[in-house]
Amino acid sequence: MKAIGVREGAERAELLEIPKPEPDSGEALIRTLRVGVDGTDHEVISGAHGGAPDGEDYLILGHEAVGVVEDPNDTDLAVGDVVVPTVRRPPNGSNRYFDNEEPDMAPEGQYYERGIVGAHGFMAEYFTSPESKLVSLPPELAELGFLVEPISITEKAVEHAMASRSAFEWSPESALVLGNGSLGLLTLAMFEQRFDRTYCLGRRERPDPTIDIIESLDSTYINSNDTPVPEIPEQYEAPDLIYEATGYAKHPFESIEALAPNGVLAALGVPGDWTFEINGGKLHRELVLHNKAIVGSVNSNVSQFEAAVDSLSSLSDSFISDLVTGIYELDEFEGAFVDDDTTIKNAVQFSTYEKR
Repeated sequence: MKAIGVREGAERAELLEIPKPEPDSGEALIRTLRVGVDGTDHEVISGAHGGAPDGEDYLILGHEAVGVVEDPNDTDLAVGDVVVPTVRRPPNGSNRYFDNEEPDMAPEGQYYERGIVGAHGFMAEYFTSPESKLVSLPPELAELGFLVEPISITEKAVEHAMASRSAFEWSPESALVLGNGSLGLLTLAMFEQRFDRTYCLGRRERPDPTIDIIESLDSTYINSNDTPVPEIPEQYEAPDLIYEATGYAKHPFESIEALAPNGVLAALGVPGDWTFEINGGKLHRELVLHNKAIVGSVNSNVSQFEAAVDSLSSLSDSFISDLVTGIYELDEFEGAFVDDDTTIKNAVQFSTYEKR
């Protein structure tokens, strides 16, 4: 079968010919429909993140997938079921995080991530997965199922942010998303339904398709070239929730001051090393005297994937149409990995869904 992968040191995705997988007991064989491409894929390809399974010199890419059950094997699934796979798997045996069904909370070294580190991904014509790592999707969402994984990342971040405020009555009215990439825009569309006022910060100049999307969601675009994060409370308002999806290392520290009293910062970006000065005493006072909180969040578990399915179903067709800029067939997969100012969200299509 055909698959898209990266060989060690190659720094480019290529089409591979590999054996069709056979499901083990408790696993199903899935025919892949679509697999999304995101920034993590680009990092893996460049060699900045992740790595191949032990003993192999290539990694099959892809962690944002949707497929159809081809062979249920000995599971309770049925042929034709539409499913989305979760990403993390136990490394060389289970551990307490997987035993507790909380793999998203496992520290580095205690998980593999399919398509990212230690385990092959889903960018292939077929893949296998344990039934417990598959989340069912309504047939009408089959073509959009590759968006479930990124949405689940936000579901987790919001869940943890809300949990950090559970000791008192917290009624957030405003939210600020830092970053207008595909994850930031998906999050903004979700927030538009949950908060009275929403803002999105980016560094792009008009005309730009992401700004058009932001404003179509009745959200306010903030150009960081004109209004940096620390000045947002003066120019707009101090938001109750800040969602950081930029990986720009200064943003979390700037966000502490920008938050409203009792507010929460959910940090999701993963920056490289960068040493810079901060006023640690001032930030410490902000956290203590104004009851602010910082939550770091990565990955997601089955319950958050399930919540993501509901959120995906609530997004408008017009938003999805604007967000998804390219669906590429296997023979033109290279186009899905082009990253320019016109690209927002791309995916590779391996097969089409036909309702049985």
